[in-house]
Amino acid sequence: MGNFLPLSIKLVDGKIITASSICEAEIALKGQWRNKEAASYKDACRLIASAKDGACNPAIAFAAFKAAGIDQGLVKSIGKSAALRLLDDVSKDFQT
Repeated sequence: MGNFLPLSIKLVDGKIITASSICEAEIALKGQWRNKEAASYKDACRLIASAKDGACNPAIAFAAFKAAGIDQGLVKSIGKSAALRLLDDVSKDFQT
């Protein structure tokens, strides 16, 4: 189980990878991206590696991974989970 909310990345070759951990993000970064020379991609690779070594906060590294995916248009939107929809419905009852 991952430490972060799942993020689906649709790689250039059509493969979809869902990442919710630093290790899964690293696997996704090894796939086919549009531009592996882009600054955001290089930053994500560097920060993910640093997080694995313990030198970087994993949340910062995962945020950089997400930013790289958004930058290259590879983030696939995920609908709300059934549990989150249920929580939203219940919370409406408490709003005035």
